[in-house]
Amino acid sequence: MLFLNHRITNKIVVGVLLIYTSLSVTLVAAQKATKIDTLPSCCMKIPSRFSTNTHDSIHFHLTAEKSINGMVLIPGGTFNMGGDNEQADRDEFPKHKVSVDSFFIDITEVTNAQFKKFVEATGYLTTAERKPDWEELKKSVPPGTPKPPDELLIAASLVFKQAKGPVDLNNYSQWWEWMAGADWQHPDGPNSTIIGKDFFPVVQVSWDDVNAYCKWAGKRLPTEAEWEYASRGGKLDQVYPWGNEPINEGKPKANTWEGKFPYLNLKKDGYELLAPVKSYLPNGYGLYDMAGNVWEWCSDWYKHDYYTSLKDSASKNPLGPNTSYDPDEPYTQKRVLRGGSFLCNDAYCSGYRVSRRMKSSPDTSLEHTGFRCVQDISK
Repeated sequence: MLFLNHRITNKIVVGVLLIYTSLSVTLVAAQKATKIDTLPSCCMKIPSRFSTNTHDSIHFHLTAEKSINGMVLIPGGTFNMGGDNEQADRDEFPKHKVSVDSFFIDITEVTNAQFKKFVEATGYLTTAERKPDWEELKKSVPPGTPKPPDELLIAASLVFKQAKGPVDLNNYSQWWEWMAGADWQHPDGPNSTIIGKDFFPVVQVSWDDVNAYCKWAGKRLPTEAEWEYASRGGKLDQVYPWGNEPINEGKPKANTWEGKFPYLNLKKDGYELLAPVKSYLPNGYGLYDMAGNVWEWCSDWYKHDYYTSLKDSASKNPLGPNTSYDPDEPYTQKRVLRGGSFLCNDAYCSGYRVSRRMKSSPDTSLEHTGFRCVQDISK
């Protein structure tokens, strides 16, 4: 299962869709009209919250300092970006050559303790803690969609709920629940807490939230190209951050769903849901959890056929498309997420592959979505 299933609706309206029948019918009809073949994912159509010479001196400086403040240096280079095996989805092709400059990236996903410092310093209120604005929301749904009742437009977020048995994997409401009071401090609902979980990744944060954190920290989100390059850990054309050994062979390599999704988790990796950062071995660049645990936001807009525009020539530090388009949900603007989560399963979405792409609206927050930051090298 993926971060946001490619077939899960991405806007607060989606959460509302589970309750508001007429709105649900409208969105479903629009989706069927534009549907394309994609692999399912735990977060695919997630019920969204609202539906020169200077190079020499730089290199000298970096070789003297490989890490700073919990970040590690990723040396610039060129790699083949895109799908590596038969599990790759259509938007992972064509595989194309990309070059990126050196940059620093967080060794781990941003933790609850780190995000708490940001909130305490700024008084920031996350998307999940705010009442949604219908005037903004309606820009991302089909024209003519009726406004949901005011009692449904409340502060809320999406929480995973384990099914009791086999379910239709095309019906995402079977494992996602729109819950009032769910937010980064209460990731599993109003009665949950992050007390004692300082070193767990912060979740229930939208793209807007994590962008605010990055600006406060003097950093930024990684581009999709930077993220994949870092995730590969120096390995060429291999499927996972650790190489090509299948996820379920050998020792546990990441926090994923082992068993029958979404009702039976065998917990062979030691965890049923979230795991503390650094629970598994790092990749070749010393980065932890580049596969599984939580989906990670990137800076890029998502466009289903973006790679086709890069196939004929090497791309230098690509920033992604200028606009977003997802045929599954044509009215919703989306950003890219990478890495998979604790809900990903090899038979369902294989989200922990280094090339796997996920997408969601910038105001969507979920129980299995987090982020890490990057920092440019001072020149």
